[in-house]
Amino acid sequence: MPYFLPQMEATVSKAEYDELKAENNVLRHRLEQLERLIFAAKSERFAPASTPEQMELFEQAAAAGAQEVEKQKITYERTKKKAHPGRTKLPVRREIIEPEEDTSDMVKIGEEITGKVDYTPGTLEIVEYVRPKYARPEAEQTDDKPAIVIALVPDQVIPKGIPGAGLLTHIAVSKYIDHLPFYRQIGMFNRDHGWAIHKSTINDWFAAVCTLLEPLYGVLRKNVLDTNYLQGDESRILVLERGKDQPKKETSKKLKSGAKRHLGYMWVFRNPVSGNVFFVYRTGRGANVLHETLADFTGLLQSDGYSAYTSYVKKHDVELVSCLAHIRRKFSDAQKNHRSIAEMALSVIQYLYRVEARCRERKFTPDQRLVMRRRVSRPVYEALLDWVNYKQRNNLTKGDIGKALLYAKNHLPRLRHYLEDGRIEIDNNQIENKIRPLALGRKNYMFAGSNKGAERAAMMYSFFASCKANEVNPSDWLRDVLVRIGSHKVNQLKALLPAQWGEERERGM
Repeated sequence: MPYFLPQMEATVSKAEYDELKAENNVLRHRLEQLERLIFAAKSERFAPASTPEQMELFEQAAAAGAQEVEKQKITYERTKKKAHPGRTKLPVRREIIEPEEDTSDMVKIGEEITGKVDYTPGTLEIVEYVRPKYARPEAEQTDDKPAIVIALVPDQVIPKGIPGAGLLTHIAVSKYIDHLPFYRQIGMFNRDHGWAIHKSTINDWFAAVCTLLEPLYGVLRKNVLDTNYLQGDESRILVLERGKDQPKKETSKKLKSGAKRHLGYMWVFRNPVSGNVFFVYRTGRGANVLHETLADFTGLLQSDGYSAYTSYVKKHDVELVSCLAHIRRKFSDAQKNHRSIAEMALSVIQYLYRVEARCRERKFTPDQRLVMRRRVSRPVYEALLDWVNYKQRNNLTKGDIGKALLYAKNHLPRLRHYLEDGRIEIDNNQIENKIRPLALGRKNYMFAGSNKGAERAAMMYSFFASCKANEVNPSDWLRDVLVRIGSHKVNQLKALLPAQWGEERERGM
């Protein structure tokens, strides 16, 4: 006898169906986000399928506003050829190759030149300082003139230590700019130069360098925070040891070696006017870090929507400035499932960024940028704010578009400051770019060996990020500072900061 399965009657109600459908949409969206993180480019650039007529009108208004601010008469046109990327100015070493036969009776009529680009590994050498000793004649010996005459030892970075300023600079720059952990550098020294050195020795050298630079780090902190407009952000870093101030509820994981690791945080603050950057390491991510680090700060603080900043401003004379990039990111995430609303917001946000790009291209001063924003960007910003409030009130979904609209409703009003002060940036992207070396570094050296090690890393990231902001060669800066800082006057340490050091170098040239 054939076996028949009984048919099951559908017993799912309309409410249960809607709930399952909503849950399915959420899970599908999470899967798409995961695939995007793994396989797709993480670009938030928005390219609409067709440009709305309003955008063309905005573009004309932007061009008109720009012409009123600055006019330029073009008398001729020419195409400037770009320099070939491989034809940069490099040092030239000439090797003359004579024919094998005798040419003494011949007349030279020219020469053939064949150019090649070659590479020679860096030189690692021992430098011996030889100081001759002289005996002064007894008749000339006095209390002011000792019997033995000998030159003074040149300033040493580490007293009685063997590393010179060049080696210490190479070690620090290789780790925090080129992202080479100490163990890789040790391997390279051994492979390229046959020089074996223990990791603990390099760690001790680096610790001595940071101790020497600590007063300058304090001066940099004061220089960055001496403003009424600041940008702030934070990023995680794994640390091996558990500090005394580490919260007990903080979860830690055990490595195979038995050591524990926990999450610490690098807090980053940028002075947009000077461009200088200050990293500070803390074991937590709470508002207490802001209360401690920015205790005396007053003015405008630009950040993302993290709640610690909101808690901080309640007890200080500080106003928050929002970041348009974070608002754009929310709509970008919702674009897949809610295309029409998301693309409308992204189109308007893209226009606001276009105005900022035009100001940068023309190298506007803050005052000129403010005129441009008030004339061109303000009407678009006001329209976007009204549209977001309307859409959010009438939104019935709690999905990604609902989150994007709510986030924009709460944070767009705080962006109004950029329409009142030409110094204010439209987003926090500049400071996020300063965190990028930290993200690249932790992919290479994985974690800091201790809380103290993370604090030293914060110090070096601060100096090197400030060098980059002021277009200063970090190797040249660090090598010179290591030689000079030991005998430099404490009240004049500001002259050794990257910006001031670069200005001094330019005047000397």
